Amino acid sequence: MKKRILLLSIVTLLVACKTEHKNELSYLSFGGEISNKELLSNDQVVETYKNLRVGDTLNMKFSATVNEVCQAKGCWILLDIGTEEAMVKFKDYGFFMPKNIADKEVIVNGKAFVSEVSIEEQRHYAEDAGKSDEEIAAITQIKKTLSLEADGVLLIE
Repeated sequence: MKKRILLLSIVTLLVACKTEHKNELSYLSFGGEISNKELLSNDQVVETYKNLRVGDTLNMKFSATVNEVCQAKGCWILLDIGTEEAMVKFKDYGFFMPKNIADKEVIVNGKAFVSEVSIEEQRHYAEDAGKSDEEIAAITQIKKTLSLEADGVLLIE
């Protein structure tokens, strides 16, 4: 009887350990060390950006899908935050992201702010993104942009 209980306990332990590993996510880390804990929800991110004015900054950590990546060297990413996009650059150009991560999920941590982006800077970003000459020439107005200066990024593998 004791042998059966011991065997059942070992099998249960092995099954429990195996099941636990299925739920773990693997990350590639860029920049400073950050965790995947205490993330703002999508609704909280959108609401936070709505309340920011040009010149305000606020620390935030959230997950989002990458819509676009700088194709020159991975020096910025555009994140889908629901109804809008957030432009993410990396603190002091201290790190860059892989250029092939469009449609992948990331966790970003850093200072959120709203900025007004000049026509010239928008055209520069469009060029970095590989946009056509026609698309670049169509940029003719200053744009209010939701931004984040990330000090760390986790790329979900």
